[in-house]
Amino acid sequence: MMRSPLPKIVITCAITGNLTKPEQTPHLPITPQQIAESALGAAEAGAAVVHIHVRDPQTGRPSMELELYSEVIERIRARNPELIINITTGPGGRFVPSHDNPRIAGPGTTLMAPERRVEHIAALRPDICTLDLNTMNSGGEVVINTPANIRRMAKVIAAAGVKPEIELFDSGDIALLRDLLDDGTLQGPVLTSFVLGVRYGFQPSPETVLYARNLLPMDATFTAIGIGRSAFQMVALSYLSGGHVRVGLEDAVYMDRGVLAPSNAAMVEKARSIVEHLGGQIAEPGEARAILGLTNFANTPSE
Repeated sequence: MMRSPLPKIVITCAITGNLTKPEQTPHLPITPQQIAESALGAAEAGAAVVHIHVRDPQTGRPSMELELYSEVIERIRARNPELIINITTGPGGRFVPSHDNPRIAGPGTTLMAPERRVEHIAALRPDICTLDLNTMNSGGEVVINTPANIRRMAKVIAAAGVKPEIELFDSGDIALLRDLLDDGTLQGPVLTSFVLGVRYGFQPSPETVLYARNLLPMDATFTAIGIGRSAFQMVALSYLSGGHVRVGLEDAVYMDRGVLAPSNAAMVEKARSIVEHLGGQIAEPGEARAILGLTNFANTPSE
């Protein structure tokens, strides 16, 4: 299956993520104001989509507080109503077995009811939200996303009128994606992302990107995301394979070997330069809405 590079490329910037630690970089946005400012800076640099996690402003650790998400969205929308907002639903799927009895959750477990993981999506109705299909080892933890729970989350997302971005960590996730399309849980054409570089998932290589791409339905849109040292390599590979691109401090903290990225905007500027040097053009938010199949414009929180 051949796919040529797309005429216009959508850059997504993943602003802060769930796993990047403040100890890794002093440039990680933490407070709602910092996250919003970083998102707006990324947009000025060329990102049409910003992917948002929130943090506890006091500790810098991951949070799922609705008020924090609401504040970030309000700050972004006040200054850039066209920017596409993509909110995570990833937190809430980790299980850490206790040492003495692995049936009992140990410290660090976040596993919760599927509806709890998407209640902020129902309340705030962003343009896009992620929907992870992976059940996998992640360090000493296990990420659990069962087909039944994914279907429960997808039902809430669909009722909110939000476009799911399907995150795929290995080839079995794509088989599950096809089942979800076949039974009507998801509606095509789907927006997908390959996450490459997580230790026990897809590994970052040209062969992996082409293999994963060729398993997708022909009408699917994809982005190959590189984690860590592969971040900018995957920008080039994704574009050359017919996909869009993503960078940001969620995925990597370095611009070059030993050089910390000073901001999300700087990472977007580098990704944009890579794409443009390869002959691509960057999509503005309005163009990106059409490319990604978004029917709603600048969703606002429900009353």
